Amino acid sequence: MANKHGEFIWYELCTTDADGAQRFYSDVLGWEIADSQMPDMDYRIVHAIDGASGAREPIGALMPLTEEMTAAGARPVWLGYIAVDDVDASVASISARGGSVHMPPTDIPEVGRIAMVTDPQGTPFYLMKGIHDTSSLAFAYDQPRLGHCAWNELMTSDPEAAKAFYFDEFGWTKDGEMPIGPLGMYEFIRHNGLIGAIMRKPDEAPAPLWNYYFRVADIDAAIATIGASGGSVLQGPDEIPGGEFTIIGLDPQGAPFALVGARKA
Repeated sequence: MANKHGEFIWYELCTTDADGAQRFYSDVLGWEIADSQMPDMDYRIVHAIDGASGAREPIGALMPLTEEMTAAGARPVWLGYIAVDDVDASVASISARGGSVHMPPTDIPEVGRIAMVTDPQGTPFYLMKGIHDTSSLAFAYDQPRLGHCAWNELMTSDPEAAKAFYFDEFGWTKDGEMPIGPLGMYEFIRHNGLIGAIMRKPDEAPAPLWNYYFRVADIDAAIATIGASGGSVLQGPDEIPGGEFTIIGLDPQGAPFALVGARKA
């Protein structure tokens, strides 16, 4: 796998209604979503479409939560995958640092080795060591790409502890900060370019989580489509440095999601 240790490489939606989620995100982001043809598993690959060339790039997937998962407390959520050099070693290190393991290291045929963990504050994410030599462009670290993730934002109950954890585990570094009022500082994180930020979660947020901002061409058109398709906007549109706008929303199944894009009007 060409991606370096600590890079975001894949995004996965776990949902209670895969068909409904597929319709919603296809409408809002223009994604093409197709069955992966994995045996005995409903796992649908999300492709971002380049507006100029029409090229399809796999950036993530969606899968239904089973009854067993929901009975155990699982709820609709977006999860990110972080590349690591050694899944087993990373799982052991994360456990020693106070994180927890939700899925032990597992081999996925023709894909690689993965595990699901949480950081010490309880935020879930995946680890992955792929078997292929091609680099993932799911996170568009090099240039703006429609339909791709453009920003990875951790809202956590303890920013200082989270920084120590992620920086030590993945080699991330801090690259500046910006005051955001009562929530303190919005601290930028770098790893082969800017990858996102860490901030204190608002009190009204039920739990720490990663927000993954997917890029749209027109933020106002996306907002209109969200409402027409059964979703809702919780925050925004908020202008960010550079003149673009962001929103945080809920999809019709209740999974938080985030978008970034220009305002055309």
